[in-house]
Amino acid sequence: MTSLARRAAACVVGLAMLRCVVAAEAIEPGMPNPPASPTRVRCALLIVDVIDIDDVSESFEAKISLVASWHDPRLAFDAAAEGTERKLFQGPYQVAEVFAGWWPQLVLVNEIGLGDITAVTVEVAPDGGVRLMQQRTVRLETPMQLHDYPFDEQRLRAILLPFGSTIDDVVLEVDERYADTTDELVRRNEDVNVAGWILRHLEMVVDETFLTTGNGRRTFSRLVATIHLERRSWQLVWQLLFPLVVIVSMIWSIFWIDPESLSDRLNVSFIGVLTIVAYQFVVIDHMPRMSYLTFTDTLLLVSFVTMSATIPQSLVIDSLVRRGHTGRARRIDHICRWAFPLAYLIAIAATIAWFAAH
Repeated sequence: MTSLARRAAACVVGLAMLRCVVAAEAIEPGMPNPPASPTRVRCALLIVDVIDIDDVSESFEAKISLVASWHDPRLAFDAAAEGTERKLFQGPYQVAEVFAGWWPQLVLVNEIGLGDITAVTVEVAPDGGVRLMQQRTVRLETPMQLHDYPFDEQRLRAILLPFGSTIDDVVLEVDERYADTTDELVRRNEDVNVAGWILRHLEMVVDETFLTTGNGRRTFSRLVATIHLERRSWQLVWQLLFPLVVIVSMIWSIFWIDPESLSDRLNVSFIGVLTIVAYQFVVIDHMPRMSYLTFTDTLLLVSFVTMSATIPQSLVIDSLVRRGHTGRARRIDHICRWAFPLAYLIAIAATIAWFAAH
């Protein structure tokens, strides 16, 4: 039994070694390395759909199609002998286990969490041309400029990098075949954009970036795809800004209240101030922590100051009434009936002009 067990074990080892030899013969030595120094990879990032945009975390979720093509003469084959004009590898298993050639490991460096690759295909032409196609669902982090909120436009970026391959190994280029069709893709996808936004334009550029690794500072080629979006602002205007202006206007009703009714005037003013504070909390919940004021923040601040100013005005009116200057108090109320709305409108116009200029 011991002799038979040893022979069986020897056969298993022999079969394993035979498989390794066959695999070594099937894969050309150096095949895992790029076919040239550097290998030029033509890339395109196409936006299939923008699923969600999160202003608070300054991130967005999108479904993208990644297309990359390069030339590897080691994969060239005789189409007549093979009986096909192309070799096609579909799905994660075939690409990872069956396809024996080299391909760039393209990663989105500003991706949050683990992305979902829903489809992948590698196509090899008889001359050694290779094309990699992937469809991914990813969430990307990108800085947002919210100064003009809710009338803002955003430029969201997806940054593609060949992981582990410096510019001496891999150089990315924009695939002009797809770059010329991005506007057509945008127009075709107008009906599937994320609610509240309009997809205007998609552009792709290639540049270089420097990263510090364990081997020092190294240069990498990268592709940056920028998505131009415009916010559909009128819904927020009717839901947030218009009611705010109406509430501020209602507070001016205190100028028609009898000057001797101080408690009634103060009650109206304090209710207005508390309403503005509640509006501020609503806006804060939908905005990231920023070091600057947006258009909405400024309008809330102007409204808060305007409504708060009615409190000292009522106190001045009450002081005049107590001293027997009721007629003078009424004249001040008459002046405030047009002075407060005029000052408020001027402040709003100045705010709009300031943000439009900057």
